[in-house]
Amino acid sequence: MPQANTIKNKKKKQMKLNTKIIHGGVSPDPSTGAIMTPIFQTSTYVQTGPNEHKGYDYSRAGNPTRTALESSLAVLENGQHGLAFSSGVAATDAVMRLLKPGDEVIASNDMYGGTYRLFSKIWADFGVKFTYANTADINSLENLISANTKMFWVETPTNPLLNITDIEAVANLAKKANALLVVDNTFASPYLQNPLNLGADIVMHSATKYLGGHSDVIMGALMTNSDDLKEKLFFIQKSSGAVPGPFDCFLVLRGIKTLHVRMQRHCENGSAVARFLADHPKVKNVYWPGFENAAGHAVAKRQMRDFGGMISFELKDDDVEAAVKVLKSTKIIALAESLGGVESLINHPATMTHASVPREERLKNGLTDSLMRLSIGIEDVSDLIDDLKQAIG
Repeated sequence: MPQANTIKNKKKKQMKLNTKIIHGGVSPDPSTGAIMTPIFQTSTYVQTGPNEHKGYDYSRAGNPTRTALESSLAVLENGQHGLAFSSGVAATDAVMRLLKPGDEVIASNDMYGGTYRLFSKIWADFGVKFTYANTADINSLENLISANTKMFWVETPTNPLLNITDIEAVANLAKKANALLVVDNTFASPYLQNPLNLGADIVMHSATKYLGGHSDVIMGALMTNSDDLKEKLFFIQKSSGAVPGPFDCFLVLRGIKTLHVRMQRHCENGSAVARFLADHPKVKNVYWPGFENAAGHAVAKRQMRDFGGMISFELKDDDVEAAVKVLKSTKIIALAESLGGVESLINHPATMTHASVPREERLKNGLTDSLMRLSIGIEDVSDLIDDLKQAIG
């Protein structure tokens, strides 16, 4: 198996963040000098003898384009190892395969609907127990730990209510419980937050989102500093086969090159739109961790570099029809699933990304039928504000 996705060059980890995003973990192609990693569109590799090869034998186990991406992913999260998967859910599923029947997972109660569906509809049937809790409440989390607790699954900021969890505090709890801490870092991206630095064992990304950044690829990623976890996850990756193709890896490698400049604009635009919505007479609640009165603001300020471009909001006219009118009225901001692309998107979690979460569970966690989620892109922010202004009325 190729080892290039294991980061051994310590000097590269000393680069400043913006330089690291462009150069970390990748280098010109040694055979041609191509500055961009070539697309090695092959399924198999010629061997000089049985198991005698140049580091690759079959592309499910490893592909040079994927190796370059996995090296870049590891460097982005200040990790030693990176692994790429065919989707964010596939990466999440690989982590669940570390568990066995009877194991218990404490998970954020406000989380991506696809993760909840995977946990509650698939892995629960295999005997893994899930307890959903407000992971921002450290004291209550401690009371949920049992002898069978093997993992904490945390989203921060959460999808879609932008709740913030103190990663370092949960990492300390997990260590006391001899459990793993996995952090879904999709909403923040490695540009804003690095959970491994704060004690997480595994970081998960839907690379479809900010890492790819252009709404043209589906992919997931896992990063870790643990040699043991890397070997287990690589075995799962190779054996279960949920790997991305080389062209998809190329697209994410290309997207990563501009992560820093895109995220800077996402953050600038997100701040302006959040403050516009907070001042709008027809808007009741705006969920964005950059507000000083937001519940998780102090923690977000400590563990994040900025507050991101994800925003959720509700109207004072708190009914579905009023929300649907807004959803159908935007002209620049597109009504669509997903997030993290250069274009702005609006979403209705109750019927789209979180439709798999039972309504009573959604309402209990604060996810109302009229909640709308915005992924603020990198357009001119005045156009975005004008679009929301005319849509809300």
